[in-house]
Amino acid sequence: MILNDVLNTAIWRVPATAIRKLIAVVALALALGAQWLTPTGNSLFADEWLRDVYVRWQAVSTPDSRILVVDIDEASMAELGPWPWTRARLADLVETLLTTYGARGVALDIVFPSTADAEGDTRLALLARHGPVVFAQALDYSASRPVPLRQGQLAGGQPDTGHTPAITATGYIANQPAWADLTKVGNIGFIPDQDGALRRVPLWSRFDGQLYPALSLALLQCCATPAAGSLRGAAAYRVSYQRDWSAYTVVSAADILAGRIDPASASTRLVLVGSSSLGLGDRVATPLAPNRPGLGVQAAMLSTLLDQQQGLAPAPWNGRLIGSLYALISVLGVSYALPRLSATLSVGLLAVLSGGWLVSAYILVPHDGNFSTTAPLVANAFLLAIAVPYQWQITQRNSRHLLDTLRQYVAPAVVEQLLRSDLADPLAPRQLDVTTLIADMEGYTTQVEALPVSEAAELTRAFLECLTGPVIAQGGTLDKYTGDGLVAFWGAPLPNPDHADLALEAAAAIVARVQALSARRVAAGYAPLRVRIGIDSGPAFAGDFGTSFRSIYTAVGDSVNTAARLEQAARDLPHDIIIGAGTVSRSHRHEFLRLGERLLRGKEKPTILYTVVAPMIVSNPTSQRATTESST
Repeated sequence: MILNDVLNTAIWRVPATAIRKLIAVVALALALGAQWLTPTGNSLFADEWLRDVYVRWQAVSTPDSRILVVDIDEASMAELGPWPWTRARLADLVETLLTTYGARGVALDIVFPSTADAEGDTRLALLARHGPVVFAQALDYSASRPVPLRQGQLAGGQPDTGHTPAITATGYIANQPAWADLTKVGNIGFIPDQDGALRRVPLWSRFDGQLYPALSLALLQCCATPAAGSLRGAAAYRVSYQRDWSAYTVVSAADILAGRIDPASASTRLVLVGSSSLGLGDRVATPLAPNRPGLGVQAAMLSTLLDQQQGLAPAPWNGRLIGSLYALISVLGVSYALPRLSATLSVGLLAVLSGGWLVSAYILVPHDGNFSTTAPLVANAFLLAIAVPYQWQITQRNSRHLLDTLRQYVAPAVVEQLLRSDLADPLAPRQLDVTTLIADMEGYTTQVEALPVSEAAELTRAFLECLTGPVIAQGGTLDKYTGDGLVAFWGAPLPNPDHADLALEAAAAIVARVQALSARRVAAGYAPLRVRIGIDSGPAFAGDFGTSFRSIYTAVGDSVNTAARLEQAARDLPHDIIIGAGTVSRSHRHEFLRLGERLLRGKEKPTILYTVVAPMIVSNPTSQRATTESST
């Protein structure tokens, strides 16, 4: 508890501007860190989840006429027999695609780690060596296996110059050693993200000093025009998934072998041969669906590379840079606006900025596969969690300070009215029409000289209570005590059309209270008491004046000075309340007696003095609206 109090005290001693700058710096650092330092494949701050949502919204079903998917599906296996099929049948399938259907190239999403029927193996090998046929092999990237995978014989490697981004493999499942001389072989191994979804495919993989292309890239290198050898990118290449599974022409392998498909529908296409059968277990999670055939990923990757090669992909934009600039603008804008807005509006501003970024990220997703879709949201979430509550605490502290300050000067009813008003800063200096009352005890020094200190203090306290009670009761603002007197005014901090009458009624109540106190003291053997009161009305600047060391809510103006001079003039007059012409002209429910003119100290012209006739004492000033004519 003590430590918490110490920390709170230390925090409030730090200038608010410094803390706001620190919060802004931390928010921006979080956004930049999420944008530039997040490891690939980590779903930090739900980044990949949001991107997946956008991918699903943007995916189209427009047919892709460049790709044909031949599916060894359940219908094919029901018609031609269960898997595995003979190599001869697979060779028939490939030959039919190349000859009858005029395919530009065929990639087999199937690995053959061991030999089978000799005739079929020979035919497949000849097709791969002399035709546009690409075989598959699966590289493994797991570093936790106690014994690395080593099955079959890798083929299709290219020299590793060290300039190509690639992922290092630890093992493989490759084709039979007899096919080690094949040059057109592609990798179908993959590394899922931490949530199990397959969003990236290793475009190039490194193993034992050789580079191995992905299956889709190998197919393009083999069969595409122009050649795709120059295609480069990140080692883990993001699949765009721009087209849904329904966008690809998928035919059954049995229909191809039986010639039931129109040859023109497959002519000049790149063909992927694989299986979507649940029984073969080639299923993966993708941004489009939690359970999709691996063959669909190969089709999506091939489509992604074709778009890039043919210039169909959206022009690249630097999403990381755009996201960083957006985060910077958001943090600076919110930091500037928070001290000037309410908590509700601040939350609304953060919501608008977050919504703006969500729209921007939606537009950026097709242009950049590496930027963080949530980095600016991280900054906004931090500002929402830290900056808004801090600013709210600042506002509450200032409000408490304002209330504490007001309660020193203003009646509780006026404080409540101020809280209900729409004034942004009710203590800020403003020119208002006010009535000032200055009261003092006549002969105070003489009174207290003959008294012990304790009795002198008790007399002063009792006298000031006689002065203060009526001021507060009539809704006045207590300016200050002057030892044995006080200064008060009406009409500030809130304007009041009855300020002159309220001051006059407070003066009448003061005189009555002082007379009652004097009577009690005379009965006790003390000297009588008399109060002198000066009252005047007019324009004055009322507000919180002072320095950083001390300030006070007060009124400054000629009418205030005149009220002080009128109080001094009461020494020479038999009347307790001396009133200026400004108050007389503004009063609606009192009568006045003109006392003549007098040249007051500091004045160039004589001032007309008045006193009130039969002063009224009103307990509820707001209900009193009687109007009397002013007397001259």
